[in-house]
Amino acid sequence: MPIPSSSVSTTSGASAGTGMTLKARLQQAPGWVFVLYLSLSSFVVYACMYGFRKPFTAASYESYTLFGMHYKVVLVIAQVIGYTLSKFLGIRFIASMQPEKRTRYILLLISVAWVALLLFALVPAPYNFVFMFINGLPLGMVWGLVVGFIEGRRTTELIAAVCSTSFIFASGWGKTVGKSLVLHGVSETWMPFVAGGVFVVPLLVCTWMLNQTPPPTADDIAQRTIRLPMGRQERRNFLRLFGFALIPTVTAYAMLTVLRDFTEDFANELWSETGYGNHPEVFGNTSTLVGIIVLVVLGGFFLIRNNYKAFQLNNVIVIFGFLLAAGATAAFRFHLISPVFWIVTASIGLYLGYVPYNCFYFERMLAAFRIKGNIGFLIYIADAFGYLGTVVVLIAKEFVQIHYTWVDFFTGMFYISALLGILLVLVASVLFSKIYRKNNSSGSLWHPDQQSL
Repeated sequence: MPIPSSSVSTTSGASAGTGMTLKARLQQAPGWVFVLYLSLSSFVVYACMYGFRKPFTAASYESYTLFGMHYKVVLVIAQVIGYTLSKFLGIRFIASMQPEKRTRYILLLISVAWVALLLFALVPAPYNFVFMFINGLPLGMVWGLVVGFIEGRRTTELIAAVCSTSFIFASGWGKTVGKSLVLHGVSETWMPFVAGGVFVVPLLVCTWMLNQTPPPTADDIAQRTIRLPMGRQERRNFLRLFGFALIPTVTAYAMLTVLRDFTEDFANELWSETGYGNHPEVFGNTSTLVGIIVLVVLGGFFLIRNNYKAFQLNNVIVIFGFLLAAGATAAFRFHLISPVFWIVTASIGLYLGYVPYNCFYFERMLAAFRIKGNIGFLIYIADAFGYLGTVVVLIAKEFVQIHYTWVDFFTGMFYISALLGILLVLVASVLFSKIYRKNNSSGSLWHPDQQSL
């Protein structure tokens, strides 16, 4: 299937020639040009956000303790609490966001996070941990703003596959920058702020580019439904109908979020324990490989025209991801594969489960059930409880007196997540199939501004 063109009818004044805006040119551009443009601009914007969030995790911060915990764990918990609170606030904020305000808020939120890193450097440790909380608070809303440019298009999955791999690429790149700065003499407290400065220029350029993106075309809307802000009543009506089916979905995603956050925030410790502590390139190299493989697997989703089949295929991919991560872990524990092969393969499985919930799953859900809303609302419900789970596990890990290595910890996490995750995904699939059959039998088209749905 060829990539659909982004062209729409334009007035004679917008014909080829001088005076055309970039947005008008993108409206008339071949489909592949539009996809490439939006994929790269959204990827870079969100990847740059990681430059203000993740580099600090490449340091060890071994000189301090606070509240009876290792100082780095305090920093991770503080940032995740801020990020979690951001997700809960984002349920309303992102769902009701007006499209013309997105880029303004992207730059404002990341600027606040960067100032927090400056204060983290200026205030003496360990009392500067509060600024890591402030750093996480605005950054949690950036993904919903970026996704707003992507959703509701016939090529959404292809664009989102590229953009979503920024989770993988950028996390590794950010930690590589951070680790390299520390190895070159930058202090651990100044390193996060300095690392953020590396990403400022590409952030500004690509945010401007993102702002030139034209809205979905009439053909996009016909195939994927129109995407609109959701007020309080629309959100309530949606949850009244789909809330029960979302419980296992959100729970499975929460486990993936916990696992993903631990593999990112404590990757430095895991690599050190497996013999790669003085190799900063290992972060970027392995994350690049993982990102490419996940992109190849998920990028073809846009070729599936049947929205409901694509929606259910997401469940198959997530289950496969759980099995791959657990299988690689078992192979490593039986000494069948190397530490590098284990971490790479388990990470591929993890992200094959994690990435679909960040766009694909809810994009096709809204299209399959003909819902006039936006996926930011759903993503932020899932994210809020996912990061809340991360906070709970982080705190429990510090205060439950069990002695284990990082390898043992991640082994248990992969096994437990696979066992429970597969069960939850299957339950969710069945619940949504019942709702879909009921909808088809009544012949209704649903959208959240209908009181009865």
